[in-house]
Amino acid sequence: MPTQARLADEFGVERGVVRQALHLLQREHLLTNVSKGSPATVAPDLGTGRALTGPAAAPQPTTVGLGPRIAAAFAAPHVEIDALCLTSVSLNLAIGEGLRQIHAGQLNPAKVDVRVLLPSRDIDLAFPVPVEGRGDDDPVHERWLAQRNAQGQVLQHNLLALRATHGIDVHVSFRALPFTPPVKLYLLNGMEALFAYYTLKRRKEEIDHEPLEMYDAEGTQSMLFAFEHGAGLRDTTFVEQSNLWFNALWETISSELLLTS
Repeated sequence: MPTQARLADEFGVERGVVRQALHLLQREHLLTNVSKGSPATVAPDLGTGRALTGPAAAPQPTTVGLGPRIAAAFAAPHVEIDALCLTSVSLNLAIGEGLRQIHAGQLNPAKVDVRVLLPSRDIDLAFPVPVEGRGDDDPVHERWLAQRNAQGQVLQHNLLALRATHGIDVHVSFRALPFTPPVKLYLLNGMEALFAYYTLKRRKEEIDHEPLEMYDAEGTQSMLFAFEHGAGLRDTTFVEQSNLWFNALWETISSELLLTS
């Protein structure tokens, strides 16, 4: 492909517009090697409909697979991210690359909408939970609650800062679930669904200077499975049903969530 500068001159548009168009073509698996410093390359195997770096690739740990997909989602003019998770730790880590590219001038979305479903503070969580059971004072629950609130506040602050720094129309919303989610789900621009199981482990940790055994899940290491709308009947149906499921939870049994202690 020609360079981004040449394409911008040829079509009389800003280079940022060209970059967004190339990223969209990469998401459709028509281009590869879309970066700021080198020309893009036509995907070598258009017959498969997918590039090796796309959602059809093997599942990866959340810390590896989520960031690039969210960064690609930020190339859209209207970014829509929905997340259902135990805390927003993984989302916070993953969204950093998209924010960095915005601050570097590589991406410039006009609008960003983020919705996050998290467990309510008022329920008895299935996990994390002490192996010996809960008492009147549950330090494991208190630690989870503090983490949930702190991570949510950081996520909200970093996204809303885009209003002041770049004039982007940003909205961030949280709602509380009346149950412990056994899985995590990320929906990107209505076109991708990233899904992972929370796998429980028994482990020991020191809380308030006291060793405590608990059942917990390391969500950042959960293996992430990716599905894309338009990549076959199974993927398309999974994405559509995942969006319907998330919207139903958001609009029915979830409740207002305040990120306070």
